[in-house]
Amino acid sequence: VQLQACGGGLVQPGGSLRLSCAVSGLTDDYAIAWFRQAPGKGREALSCISGTDDGIYYADSAKGRFAISRDHAKNTMYLQMNTLRPEDTAVYYCAADAPPFAIASMIMSESSYDYWGQGTQVTVSS
Repeated sequence: VQLQACGGGLVQPGGSLRLSCAVSGLTDDYAIAWFRQAPGKGREALSCISGTDDGIYYADSAKGRFAISRDHAKNTMYLQMNTLRPEDTAVYYCAADAPPFAIASMIMSESSYDYWGQGTQVTVSS
């Protein structure tokens, strides 16, 4: 299984970016998620799509500004990020989880995901 993330870069405050993550080696239903890690901080969950019922979950830091999506035909997941702020600067990671899936209370936990992309840097600065 491989996850390949791309789409990061330098963007001004208030700008937008769309991250993509191509997934190979998983063909059946799987859960997907986006995390990020800012310098000196732990990895933070942003959003996920459940492998059980396609339910979508967002962390408070992502609600209203970020949108997760997936294209089953392309085996690709996305994170649309709008109204970016300097505090959004971080390395962004995509992740996937094959069955059996984590219980609902653990769906935003880093430990629930078996497969990770290499990370893509997002820098929000003027």
